[in-house]
Amino acid sequence: MSSRTALYPGSFDPPTLGHLDLIERASKIFDKLIVAVASNDQKSSLFSVEERMEMLHEMTRSLENVTIDKFEGLTVEFAREKNAQALIRGLRVVSDFEFELSLAINNQKLNPAVDTVCLMPSVPYLFLSSRQVKEIVRFGGRVSHYVTPEVEKRLVEKYREE
Repeated sequence: MSSRTALYPGSFDPPTLGHLDLIERASKIFDKLIVAVASNDQKSSLFSVEERMEMLHEMTRSLENVTIDKFEGLTVEFAREKNAQALIRGLRVVSDFEFELSLAINNQKLNPAVDTVCLMPSVPYLFLSSRQVKEIVRFGGRVSHYVTPEVEKRLVEKYREE
């Protein structure tokens, strides 16, 4: 039987416990999971690609079948390069569904060999987003229930620099 590889792409700015939840669950379904940090010049990020990769390495070091990588351009092309058969996507709320469905249809047209697998978050992370985490920290709130201690420390330091 051949190895099943999945790609979990995202900006991960910053990576949250919701992301980790999906990573852990997808790593049980697939033989190999590549968490791919998107580099997008059109989007301003709080953390550099390298910083986001460092945080993800830290969060996933106990997961032997998970690797962290970065990419630019089309996700399905990167999936082809990595011989991934599936893209992992998270669906939190109904509004995510329309966006993810249109993305999946376009990805299927671009690369029919790659399927999209949507995972629902565990209950504590249903409404969690990186944007909300950043806003809470920016206004002095605590986010220890949304991110790892390392990520929270980096967030606080980033906002102190501003």
